[in-house]
Amino acid sequence: MEVPLGTGPRQAGGGLGTTRSTSSGRAARASAIPWARFSAWLECVCVVTFDLELGQALELVYPSDFQLTDKEKSSICYLSFPDSHSGCLGDTQFSFRMRQCGGQRSLWHGDDRPYNSKAPLALQREPAHYLGYVYFRQVKDSSVKRGYFQKSLVLVSRLPFVRLFQSLLSLIAPEYFEKLAPCLEAVCNEIDQWPAPVPGQTLSLPVMGIVFQNLLPAPVVLTSVHELDLFRCFRPVLTHVQTLWELMLLGEPLVVLAPSPDVSSELVLALTSCLQPLKFCCDFRPYFTIHDSEFKELTTRTQAPPNVVLGVTNPFFIKTLQHWPHVLRIGEPKMSGDLPKQVKLKKPSRLKTLDTKPGLYTSYTAHLHRDKALLKRLLKGVQKKRPWDVLSALLRQHLLELTQSFIIPLEHYMASLMPLQKSITPWKSPPQICPFRQDDFLRSLEHAGPQLTCILKGDWLGLYRWEPLGTGCCGCPTYTGAFSSLPISMVGIGSDTKRWPRSWKLCTWKLFNIEAWMKDKSEVEVVDLVLKLREKLVRAQGHQLPVKEVTLQRAQLYIDTAIGSLPKDLQAVLCPP
Repeated sequence: MEVPLGTGPRQAGGGLGTTRSTSSGRAARASAIPWARFSAWLECVCVVTFDLELGQALELVYPSDFQLTDKEKSSICYLSFPDSHSGCLGDTQFSFRMRQCGGQRSLWHGDDRPYNSKAPLALQREPAHYLGYVYFRQVKDSSVKRGYFQKSLVLVSRLPFVRLFQSLLSLIAPEYFEKLAPCLEAVCNEIDQWPAPVPGQTLSLPVMGIVFQNLLPAPVVLTSVHELDLFRCFRPVLTHVQTLWELMLLGEPLVVLAPSPDVSSELVLALTSCLQPLKFCCDFRPYFTIHDSEFKELTTRTQAPPNVVLGVTNPFFIKTLQHWPHVLRIGEPKMSGDLPKQVKLKKPSRLKTLDTKPGLYTSYTAHLHRDKALLKRLLKGVQKKRPWDVLSALLRQHLLELTQSFIIPLEHYMASLMPLQKSITPWKSPPQICPFRQDDFLRSLEHAGPQLTCILKGDWLGLYRWEPLGTGCCGCPTYTGAFSSLPISMVGIGSDTKRWPRSWKLCTWKLFNIEAWMKDKSEVEVVDLVLKLREKLVRAQGHQLPVKEVTLQRAQLYIDTAIGSLPKDLQAVLCPP
């Protein structure tokens, strides 16, 4: 399959069309650690079946020596089957997210840093969670005692490539259910031939005689490894998309109760992706059950609800999570004209047990006005039968503009706190950053706020003042901690804050021509430079500064050059025998 791995927001017509040579790939494969290429994409493949005595049971893990703890095995078993309330017949695809339990990592795991350093935050590998992509089949089968064939094929990964892995499952799962283990082993060996994911490249990935490509004609076309069909996911809640965007931005606890795990998981993933180019950094579970090992932790009433988005299908959660501030109940799709019937905004007090009607149950009042023009454009697109990909792109662009309008004022203010480039010199200590002052920032919004980039009206200032966000944004005195408590990690915010220490390092260690600098400097200034460079070198060697080895060597060369230009008596003082 040929799939693009973007380094940022996807542009139209993207893709480099890089294809791996078969002969060179085999040579590299022969010298690589076993399953190294497989583990660049997947952790393992699991098969979960239903046992009359045990219930859900893990039938197979491949590669067989991949290590899962007992708790992880149990979680995979329960999360790979729809609960009894869903009544899923036929084939169903959904996904889940579960916490790693700290077991020993397999020997073939590589270092995540080279990939993560180049990938957008939203596409980086999960450091502490597994992502499960499930293909569940339940069909009548008279040869089985229970009368039904029930089995799930699960791809376990730490990469959030939901679109890629769902497409892969749609190819291999039906074949596996017919041919079983030999087919699965062959597929895993093919994946072990794939090149590693490289952000910014388009890769050809062959599997089962099919190559996914974005060059026409092609059997399978994937324009993105992760983007969902936002319009399809948000169809029942289009009138409340901006309210939901605000709740995600603020990291508010939210329960999504849906009729099936495919609906719940897709809606949760769509919600957590609507902040791009930011990464949603609160916890989220696309599909969650009462059997989950974290059930008590996430549903306790002894403390405030955690900042997590839960996707559930069991109505029992309505009673268990009545104390949560926001509950989104999605029913079976019912058409109202050209769109599914839209859920209504309702007060939490109207929540009932089991028979709760569809709606967004919350006392939260949106700060921004609803964009009626957007809703009209979407409805008009449906009436004209425009492709859903087009409508999804329209919706995604709207959410992107909202997010950018929110973060640009923050970025501008943070940039104003940075020292000027001219104040950064290699022979002086790094200049101090001005502290973040909440009142100053809020005053700056009057003339440099979101109103400059977004036509949408509303209480933008109230959105910035919202307590969960305001605490994280304004409670820290310097840029290093200014956004550490935010529920999201802001890409772009503080880019200048990262640029100035980097400028300091480059100016000091790399771009600094020491011979030219010493021409008009006194001995005192040269000695001062030597002492400062040594101080930096000691800190770097003590791992207090993130400096590469080649930079340390360059710094030592500068020290030696500077000392060599001084008189013998000063050299003896600086370099005693």
